[in-house]
Amino acid sequence: MQPAIYILASRPRGTLYVGVTSNLIQRVWQHKNNLVLGFTQQYGVHTLVYFELHQTMLDAISREKQLKAGSRAKKVALIEGVNPKWSDLYPGLL
Repeated sequence: MQPAIYILASRPRGTLYVGVTSNLIQRVWQHKNNLVLGFTQQYGVHTLVYFELHQTMLDAISREKQLKAGSRAKKVALIEGVNPKWSDLYPGLL
């Protein structure tokens, strides 16, 4: 498995969630199927709009913390820089 950070959205420019995982496909599937209790389930945040793969889990965790500490505007700019239509990137992972 490869460590990754990811951003989910409820809709374009909607509610955002930043997470980290060692298995991106499995984790996003869990979010999409409401198997992850809490924020993403409560607010319907299920669309994978951004992700980065990292060499180590420590690198991924560090990047997750950096993103979470950043402003919403920076997250939106990051997403729109690679995914301007806010498309669901999950099907492309399969």
